[in-house]
Amino acid sequence: MVLVMSEEVREAIGARRPVVALESTIIAHGLPRPRNLEVALELEEAVRREGGVPATVAVLDGRPRVGLDKEELARVANEDIRKLGHRDLPLAVAAGASGATTVSATARLAALAGIRVFATGGLGGVHREWTVTQDESADLGLLARTRITVVCAGVKSILDVPATLQRLETLGVAVAGYGTNRFPGFYLADSGHPVDWTLDTPEQVAAVMRAQDALHAPESALIVANPVPEAEQLDPALHARVLADALRACAEQGVTGQAVTPFLLDYLVRHTDGASLRANLAAVRGNVRLAARIATEWAKG
Repeated sequence: MVLVMSEEVREAIGARRPVVALESTIIAHGLPRPRNLEVALELEEAVRREGGVPATVAVLDGRPRVGLDKEELARVANEDIRKLGHRDLPLAVAAGASGATTVSATARLAALAGIRVFATGGLGGVHREWTVTQDESADLGLLARTRITVVCAGVKSILDVPATLQRLETLGVAVAGYGTNRFPGFYLADSGHPVDWTLDTPEQVAAVMRAQDALHAPESALIVANPVPEAEQLDPALHARVLADALRACAEQGVTGQAVTPFLLDYLVRHTDGASLRANLAAVRGNVRLAARIATEWAKG
């Protein structure tokens, strides 16, 4: 099998100990150096403090890896490597390439390894002006056919949130707010849109996961939308103003396709004096801690 699991992750899965998958795109493409490596180590330690085993996912030299050692994490943080979605995995393997995994690629490789819980920042989704661009993240389709529980802070607020929620419903992907009946907006605790279901404890999340299996439900994901704490969210008024400016600048500069998301995210960081990045990290930390608690409940069987 092409997939390479670290000894620690392999033993934990074999012993039914809690394991949490972590994506590597935030390390390679989401944070500046050397802060990115510090955050990677911090997130892994957060899983360990909750009694779990972290499994950061990446592709190195054509080998999909689930669970990285410090040297491998440093490679992801310091080398200029590709960003890989799930469609890119066969190409990267065949070419012997290295790359950081997005939500879709991480979910795919984690599920192949037998890991059920995955923590990330925000999902991809339906982009604004979809009726013109037909631009939609590959995350959604992959999650519609992958049995994994994704703990996230909703979808990135630069996206079309109501269209994304509608698309998830159409695809049959279950969505529940964690401790809230509102769908979070990544940098914001509340995107302004409701969710139909609320889960309040890791035990309740694990019960839903068991029910998915017992019902032989379609192989789709469970999204646990965990809001960033209000005290750590980006100021909503600042967010609205800067995002409007960013969208206008994007249109004026003719930015299109895959370049739109990084352009908008970078604009937000620069024009909020880093406040959007701080909210991003607060959300990721909270998601990782919650994912480890859910994995612990899941491991109880």
